[in-house]
Amino acid sequence: MTRANDPKLRSWVEVPHDSDFPIQNLPFGVFRTPGLRPRLCTAIGRYVADLQVLAEHGFFDDLGVPRYVFSRPFLNDFIALGKTATRAVRNRLSELLDDNLEDWDASELAGYFLHLRDEVQMLMPLKVGDYTDFYSSREHATNVGAMFRGKENALMPNWLHLPVGYHGRASSIVVSGTPVRRPKGQMQVQEGAPPVFGPSGQLDFELEMAFVIGRDSQLGASISTADAEDYIFGLVLFNDWSARDIQKWEYVPLGPFLGKNFASTISPWVVTLDALEPFRVEGPAQDPQPLPYLQCDGPRSFDIQLEVELQPAGGKGKPVCHSNFRYLYWNMAQQLAHHTVNGCNIRIGDLMASGTISGPGPDSFGSLLELTWRGANPIPMPDGSERKFLLDGDTVIMRARCEKDGVRIGFGEARGKVLPPF
Repeated sequence: MTRANDPKLRSWVEVPHDSDFPIQNLPFGVFRTPGLRPRLCTAIGRYVADLQVLAEHGFFDDLGVPRYVFSRPFLNDFIALGKTATRAVRNRLSELLDDNLEDWDASELAGYFLHLRDEVQMLMPLKVGDYTDFYSSREHATNVGAMFRGKENALMPNWLHLPVGYHGRASSIVVSGTPVRRPKGQMQVQEGAPPVFGPSGQLDFELEMAFVIGRDSQLGASISTADAEDYIFGLVLFNDWSARDIQKWEYVPLGPFLGKNFASTISPWVVTLDALEPFRVEGPAQDPQPLPYLQCDGPRSFDIQLEVELQPAGGKGKPVCHSNFRYLYWNMAQQLAHHTVNGCNIRIGDLMASGTISGPGPDSFGSLLELTWRGANPIPMPDGSERKFLLDGDTVIMRARCEKDGVRIGFGEARGKVLPPF
C-alpha cells in the first residue's frame, strides 16, 4: 500500500462525507478557468488543486519530474513519465494535503492552487490516439443475444473463449458535460422492407468503464496477463452512446459503425490503479478455462459500484440502473493480453472500454435496450412520461464509486444531454 492509500489519512481541506475525492483518491485531470490556460490538476473534496502552481513552487523538483508536464493540455506527457514518477507525485500530494503536515503553512498557498470545482471547466483529460471497445459482460451479451437470436443461441461460439472487441472512433470521445447530437443514418423499420434515412429513434446509453494505457508497447510484441497492469495507468467512466436501429441494420457483416461512432462520453478524472488497489476482488469464475495466454493469477477485478440516472428535460431524475465493475467476465489484464497477442502495439493515452456492464438482476442491466427489453417494458419517469429509448432533452448521468473501511473513492460523473440532430 502506498502512503496515499492509508485509510487513516485526513486532509486539511474540507472533504464532505459523501465526496468522491478524499485524500486517498487524488485522481488526475485537466482544467482551465477564464484566466488560466489548460493545465493538470487533482481533486480534493469540493476543490481542484492546480498542479502547475505547485510545480512552479518547486514541490515536485526533488522527484525528478519536469515542471513543464504540469502545464500541458493533456495528461499524456505526465503519464509517459512512468508509474514510479506518477506514483511519487500522488504520494507528494498526499503529504501536502495531509492535515498533520508540519513543514509548511498550507494557508499561504491555498488561495493560489485551490479552486472550487464548480468554478472551473474540466477538460478532456487525454489525447486519445486509439480506442477499443470490448464486449465483456456475460449478462449483457446473453441478454442481447437472447433478444435477437433466442436463448438457445444467446452467446456466440467464441464468446467464452476470448474477449470480443472492436475498434471504435477516438475523435468522437468527449468529456463529461458535452452535449450529444442525435445521430442520423439508415434504418430498416420493417423486416424485409427497404431501408429509410433519418434520425435514430432508438438512442441508448451503455454503462461502461475504460482503462487508460500508460506505456507504449513495441509493434510485434505481446503483453502477458502478468505484465498487463504495468501498462494500465487508471480508469475512467465511459458512456458508449448507441443508436440501436442504425446499428441493427448495419452491423452485419462487419459490426458497429455509424450506430456507435457519433459520440462516447468519459468522466474528466482518471483514477489510478494505485487508488483502486484496496478494492481489488475476484471476477466471475471462467468455464471453460481460458487458453494459457489468457489465464491470470490472483484477483484482477475491482469492486466499483456503478449507477445510471436518467433526467428528463426540466424534470426530476431517476436512477434506472445499479451495476458493478466486478461483474465483467473478462478482466482488463485478459482484454489487454488478447488485444496484443497478435503483435498489435498500444500507445500512451489509448482507451480500452469494457463494453456494457450488466449484472444478474433486471435493475443492473447497463442499457435501455436491456432495461426495457427492446421497448416492451417502458420505464416510468417521475414526470409521468415513459422511456423506451432516449428522447431529445434527456440527460444521462453515470457515476462510479468504491467504498471500504470508511473510505470512498469515486470517479465523478460522465454526463451528457441529448440534443436534436442538425
